[in-house]
Amino acid sequence: MSEAVHPTRLPEREKPWMMRTYAGHSTAKASNELYRRNLAKGQTGLSIAFDLPTQTGHDPDEELARGEVGKVGVPIAHVGEMEALMEGIPLGEMNTSMTINATAAWLLALYIVAAERQGVPQERLTGTTQNDIIKEFLARGTYAFPPEPSMRLIADMVAYTVGNVPKWNPINICSYHLQEAGATPVQEIAYSLSNAIAVLDAVRERLGGQADELMGKVFGRISFFVNAGVRFVEEHAKLRAASILWEEIGRERYGVSDPRQLRFRYGVQVNSLGLTEAQPENNVQRIVLEALAVTLGRNARARAIQLPAWNEALGLPRPWDQQWSLRIQQVLAFETDILEYPDIFEGSKVMDGLVAELLAGARAEMAVVAEHGGAVAAVPYMKAALVDSHRERIRRIEAGEQVVVGQNRFTESEPSPLTADAEGGILVVDPAVEAQEIEAVRRWRAERDQAAVDAALADLSRVATEDGAERGNLMEASIVAARAGATTGEWAGALRAVFGSYRAPTGVGEASAPAGTASEPERLAALRDRVSALGEQLGRRPKILVGKPGLDGHSNGAEQIAVRARDAGMDVVYEGIRLTPSQIAASALQEGVHVIGLSILSGSHRELIPAVMEALREAGVSAPVIVGGIIPEQDAAALRQAGVAAVYTPKDFDISKIMSEIIDLLGTSANADGNGAASPSAPGTAARPAPPSAASKSAK
Repeated sequence: MSEAVHPTRLPEREKPWMMRTYAGHSTAKASNELYRRNLAKGQTGLSIAFDLPTQTGHDPDEELARGEVGKVGVPIAHVGEMEALMEGIPLGEMNTSMTINATAAWLLALYIVAAERQGVPQERLTGTTQNDIIKEFLARGTYAFPPEPSMRLIADMVAYTVGNVPKWNPINICSYHLQEAGATPVQEIAYSLSNAIAVLDAVRERLGGQADELMGKVFGRISFFVNAGVRFVEEHAKLRAASILWEEIGRERYGVSDPRQLRFRYGVQVNSLGLTEAQPENNVQRIVLEALAVTLGRNARARAIQLPAWNEALGLPRPWDQQWSLRIQQVLAFETDILEYPDIFEGSKVMDGLVAELLAGARAEMAVVAEHGGAVAAVPYMKAALVDSHRERIRRIEAGEQVVVGQNRFTESEPSPLTADAEGGILVVDPAVEAQEIEAVRRWRAERDQAAVDAALADLSRVATEDGAERGNLMEASIVAARAGATTGEWAGALRAVFGSYRAPTGVGEASAPAGTASEPERLAALRDRVSALGEQLGRRPKILVGKPGLDGHSNGAEQIAVRARDAGMDVVYEGIRLTPSQIAASALQEGVHVIGLSILSGSHRELIPAVMEALREAGVSAPVIVGGIIPEQDAAALRQAGVAAVYTPKDFDISKIMSEIIDLLGTSANADGNGAASPSAPGTAARPAPPSAASKSAK
């Protein structure tokens, strides 16, 4: 039928969503070159990936930054590096998304000052800071301060931007990582909207007498960053349900009536958890299908999209890989007809039924969160629920109930030419980058006006100590510190000195015992029998330490190993994320563990695993070490040669099998020392597959 007479086609083709690729690595200069190339290819906005030290408030030369600098994003230690990152990019015209949470106020301050130096006033800046700290405690791990002061930082930032940077989205409530941590669609809706309520309540309190006047503007600047999995019909229904609930919350809880302010505005990164290391070429069609979930229905269409690359389960994507993901968006937007029609799901009985089902479940789960005191107080409850949901997902995959093509079904495959190069089809960051960044930040400190920095940091500390309605705004103090030349680590250090440190709940201890299926209890019972027999051989119950060295906060895989080891009858030592090699060694010695499992997904395994091995040797710990994470085969071979007993990667999804192999490992090296801990296995032995780990970069 021709365009002129088609009864349902829109009168004018809809404008496409904003197209981004999530990018940044090595240095500000290298990332700037990448951004400018991507913009030349048709990308319409920036999505900045920061490295883990920047995300958690550490300078490149701090101990916890070791091995992490420039790995999963770009290091930004001061305003000079922000200027270099944005060189030649007109900030008055660019829409910039920054995946930054704990240090969001600081990075926005650096961005504002860099724009000033381009001659662009902050009133013209457009973009988004992720800045959803509650989900960091639940799923991603890049927090820096305890919950209450973290919420104060967010409230100050929202209040500042509404008045001074009115086109900026100061926070996007982030359900993406909840799904990556195992959330069901109901949990993803309920927990993200509960998080949004906690933020809005904190901002309303911060605004005081101005709340009635400004809450509509505040509500209208809240955006969301969502996930879309491969079950794209259900995923689309999820977004329609979230939109309905969001409007209800705005009208009923905050008195918002302007339809423009009530819109559920979201950007999307489609699912990375479902990407596989096995047959990674299958990830391309997964990404396309997931993109359909957020583009097919006009009434719930994403405003901005960034797609992962096909090889993110293998390591850091190359520019060519990111270009492929950009081209997927461009084909959808400009070659297909999805932008030519009204909402194709309107009136669908299937869609309406799914939406109603999700609404009922989400309302019920939000009520449970409210009963726990709201999202901040309910972090332990939500964390345990996510660990349970993720365990159930893994159980279904292990049992074959949930098919993953190429991983647990249709596993026969031809060798892939996509991974045939020397680097295994991924980008490898030059190890020299870290040394260069350390030298650069020390040179920056030596050449700046130290008195101005000291004064600015003292003022920041003073504002942080203030309380009550008349307290100063931390965003304003951060901008002053950025202009003076303070560093990321100094800014965070000043606030840590006032706010203190924090370690989020792991959810492992609270996770319920597995219900399982007919097959799983049988496998678990067999594991328990073997663990019991091993305990008799060792003279006590086998004990495993699960550790996460460095700044990698993606703990899903580590948590599932810890839970399964506990369910199998082992004693488990798991203290959560962000541990130094010396802390891991001290804990292993104190606890007298029989085996040590280390999890790293950030690409820092080449630096941190040898450091942990050395710390264990110095402490006199002889337990064998196993490693899990996103680890290329060439690196796995080097780790085994260095004495690691087994290396596991995302293709290894069967945790019961992994636990069986750990028991084998301990059984063959059970010359117990005086503490009952097993002696080390020979270097290069037990080269087996490894624990499942989230198949997304730690920066996301």
